[in-house]
Amino acid sequence: MKYGICPLSIVPLRAEADDRSELVNQVLYGELMKVLESRKKWSRIRLEHDSYEGWIDNKQFQFISEDDYIEYASKAPVVSADLVDCITTETEALLSIPLGSSLHTSELLSNSFEGKSHTGKQVKSNLIETALLYLNSPYLWGGRTPFGIDCSGFTQMVYRINGHSLKRDASEQATQGEALSFIEESEPGDLAFFDNAEGAIIHVGIIMEDNYIIHAHGKVRIDRLDHTGIFNYEVRGHTHKLRVIKRIL
Repeated sequence: MKYGICPLSIVPLRAEADDRSELVNQVLYGELMKVLESRKKWSRIRLEHDSYEGWIDNKQFQFISEDDYIEYASKAPVVSADLVDCITTETEALLSIPLGSSLHTSELLSNSFEGKSHTGKQVKSNLIETALLYLNSPYLWGGRTPFGIDCSGFTQMVYRINGHSLKRDASEQATQGEALSFIEESEPGDLAFFDNAEGAIIHVGIIMEDNYIIHAHGKVRIDRLDHTGIFNYEVRGHTHKLRVIKRIL
């Protein structure tokens, strides 16, 4: 088994070993990975923080030792807390990094950081404050940053920045936590999941106070939530059908 780290700000993770293949996820600065398979130009990797797999360009990650992987994977995560910040590289160059980038591994890259960061588990009330930082970020399938994010990438990053772990996809996140019977039982920071006509979970958002929800749909936006689902005043109708509400914290 080989191991690696992402030395760049935002790297695409693809379904297949091809630049034209579907973007299934993004690897952010400082994130660790296991290298499952290596080819001439591409490697199939598994991210350390959520075990998500995909193909990454070999020019966009750096190999590290097994000992370093084990050591830094066991450390408490430290993540950047501003929408955009900068890392200083070994050559004194500046590298821009997005909100939620991993900083506790920067020593492996001989980089330094002097900006705002979060570490440890934050209280549940901080989740909405973090979520609002992403407001109006454009929707991007596979995205995890303020420059483009999908619904489950949004919920995962909000929780991750506050020291809590969520799986990557909405259907996987729906297996976590405790199901609630009614919207009235929910608290700000709980997750609401939505399904399609076949019953598959296809969407997730974060519940706010007074029956509002913040979620990524076209952009990160705030809409009303009722027993039917998400009501969008712009289209004067429901856009998503409520399946279940889960309490993670």
